[in-house]
Amino acid sequence: MAASGLPPAGIACALELLATGYENRPPIEDVVDLVTTGSGTSGGGNRTTSVVVGELFRNAQQSVLVAGYAVYQGQRVFQALADRMQESPALDVRLFLDIQRRQENTSAPTELVREFVQRFRTSQWPSGRPLPQVFYDPRSVMLEPGKASALHAKCVVIDEFDLFVSSANFTEAAQQRISRLGFGSVQPSSPVES
Repeated sequence: MAASGLPPAGIACALELLATGYENRPPIEDVVDLVTTGSGTSGGGNRTTSVVVGELFRNAQQSVLVAGYAVYQGQRVFQALADRMQESPALDVRLFLDIQRRQENTSAPTELVREFVQRFRTSQWPSGRPLPQVFYDPRSVMLEPGKASALHAKCVVIDEFDLFVSSANFTEAAQQRISRLGFGSVQPSSPVES
């Protein structure tokens, strides 16, 4: 720091600020939860992915961003979010979902997207509830080999404050049977009263 021109008093001040920040930081277990899925993973005070995601959705106040998940049992997984959207019409909900092209599927990209939208509305989103904004990566539906991509990184951000990162898709297998780990800056709380 001195080599870059910072005077000794400035260096001392910076070190004091770092020390104070370190002393005043909460223990990591008060900030980050370990989240698990799969059989035999419920020990040690960890909470499961489905419980954490449900709590996040039920407690959202202003915004929900969900990115990268494949969805197969969406009506069950998204029920708490759809109910929250019904209770709070101003809630800004954005889903960035992965549209997967099966290897044998040669449909035009527009047809693949149309089918995805139809399937999402009729079998993946709880009926009778407001629809979220849904986005996808156009490269995921490309026909050209080697140019297609997948939106794979998975996270949920609630009210630009709570964060959950996991490898578990919104499928029954990923939420209940396949062993997965996730981490979140989330704390257990009661549902929000409307």
